[in-house]
Amino acid sequence: MSGPIRRVAPDLPAGYVPPDADTWFLEWEEIEARLRESTHYWLASTYPDGRPHVVPRWGIWLSGRFWYDGSPETRHVKNLSENESIALHLESGTQAVIVYGSSRPSRPIEIELGEQLSAEFVRKYAELGYAPGPDAWAGSDAGGMRHIDPQRAIAWTRFPGDLTRFEFDPAS
Repeated sequence: MSGPIRRVAPDLPAGYVPPDADTWFLEWEEIEARLRESTHYWLASTYPDGRPHVVPRWGIWLSGRFWYDGSPETRHVKNLSENESIALHLESGTQAVIVYGSSRPSRPIEIELGEQLSAEFVRKYAELGYAPGPDAWAGSDAGGMRHIDPQRAIAWTRFPGDLTRFEFDPAS
């Protein structure tokens, strides 16, 4: 998975941006750094009957994807078995990053990727009591590991002046 294939200004309703506003685009590298360094994320999925569901999660951004683990018995994973569409949001509403994509269960994790995932989870969460080993996701069910493949993202640090939409290649 690589970065976005294009960066565009989102279409906004009239009145959101004054005609003389100073606007600029954000760089994906800045957004990706924020995704990597955050420790708390919000995931939004949809119940089979269409109701929204939101849950806080720990996870890591690695190789252009968001990786997180948890039981297949959780409500959000049950929701994803019906509809894999998901939104990922960082905690801040003023330094916003929102990623839209698909959440899928991972295949069993090979040792090299397991080492990378483990190192990042330990770096971010060991002090909070979570330090999985590199083989934590090696079983046939990948230990509940999932990844989000991004389709688009929006971010801002100074709304609406730097509101930027990123679009990803659906084939990557």
